[in-house]
Amino acid sequence: MPLCKRIIPKLDIKGDNLVKGINLEGLRVLGKPEIFAKNYYDNGADELFYQDVVASLYGRNTLDDQIKKTAKEIFIPLTVGGGIRNIDDIARILTLGADKISINSAAINKPIFIKKAAETFGSSTIVVSIEAKLILNKYYAFTENGRNNSNKLLEDWIQQAQDYGAGEISITFIDHEGIGSGIDFGYLKKILNKIKIPVIINGGIGNKVHVLNLFKNKSISGVVISSMLHYALLRKLKFNSNNYTLGNIDFLENQKTNNNFEKIDIYKLKKYLKKNNIPINI
Repeated sequence: MPLCKRIIPKLDIKGDNLVKGINLEGLRVLGKPEIFAKNYYDNGADELFYQDVVASLYGRNTLDDQIKKTAKEIFIPLTVGGGIRNIDDIARILTLGADKISINSAAINKPIFIKKAAETFGSSTIVVSIEAKLILNKYYAFTENGRNNSNKLLEDWIQQAQDYGAGEISITFIDHEGIGSGIDFGYLKKILNKIKIPVIINGGIGNKVHVLNLFKNKSISGVVISSMLHYALLRKLKFNSNNYTLGNIDFLENQKTNNNFEKIDIYKLKKYLKKNNIPINI
């Protein structure tokens, strides 16, 4: 029996707020992460992915309170990324209640860190997160939330991450991220047969057909979705500007919508996938 595919909402967090940008830039406040996390849990999310989007840039972790709160109220796997630099960081975050750790910058800067982390905590705990950007018809791995080019070709870095013991690969397509235009399927097909561990895909998912097309490939075990789910949920939530002391809240204040994204929740998405013979928990 095939393993069930996973729907994984991603919550990009800056300070106390859930934020979202386009191509990993222009972050705008969408709400409080704990409200979105609880809604996604109640609606059937298989996992949650928390990302501190400025931790690597500023050299600090700010998610500790969020992780503790989430772990007490939500009983699905929680992956946490952003600013994780050493074994002690991983140990602390796991103690707070996370199930998996996502590393990007620290892994690229010192690949042996992947091996050390996998040996210490088990490979199934270690996700290597890769931010991929197309330059002159080649994809490169980026760090610092899409700011810096590592000059490592994506295919080479995927192979190296596997060799060092990563338990899962998460690929974010920067050029498609936050737009809802779909994924670079042609490129994905070229590289998926080289990935021997679970792989999850992020960036560009705008409707249920995009998800279905990804899951038709047996090599993809999960999709990480943010904008499509966030914008659909925003329509149901009440906005109170008094709750926000920091950040760009213009998007919320004006109750803007983004028509590039289908208005669909996790439960309806899973029903659609089930109807189309995708193995999924519902």
